[in-house]
Amino acid sequence: MARLILLDRDGVINFDSPDYIKSPDEWRAIPGSIEAIAALRSGGRIVAVCTNQRGIARGKFSLSDLEAIHAKMSKALADAGTRVDAVTFCPHAADAGCNCRKPKPGMLLSMMERFQVSPEETVFVGDTIRDLEAAAAAGCAAVLVRSGKGPEEEAEALRRGLSFTAYDDLAQFTRAMGP
Repeated sequence: MARLILLDRDGVINFDSPDYIKSPDEWRAIPGSIEAIAALRSGGRIVAVCTNQRGIARGKFSLSDLEAIHAKMSKALADAGTRVDAVTFCPHAADAGCNCRKPKPGMLLSMMERFQVSPEETVFVGDTIRDLEAAAAAGCAAVLVRSGKGPEEEAEALRRGLSFTAYDDLAQFTRAMGP
């Protein structure tokens, strides 16, 4: 059974934007995502967010803007009687060479270590090939949701032979996980 559920943010929890989510005003939860997180946690699972946020490196928004966005997400979760156990992010540019920027596995591995959960007990839910590759590099199960970039990415992921399960959104994935 999966004990640790790692979630990408944009396209999984909230609607994405081609020009980044730059402020709390732009952050809008995907219908059912907040309730899905509540259901995962009430089922005894640890839920953490692992998100690339290169808009910081590109000067599109600041670290304090990101903190305000995450505060809005946390409030939406609290209003539903739940929370995520942790949020981690990579603020680096794509060419920075860091180990945290997906498709590298750094963020996922750090969450597994933090919560002392093995890769076999971990699922990473994302909406891009980059997310699927990060899950593979970390040795955990990969889930692609179609609520973000998933529809465009799914055919290419299949063509590349990536291993994953696909769902329409986080809510459908959560229902499939069961209690």
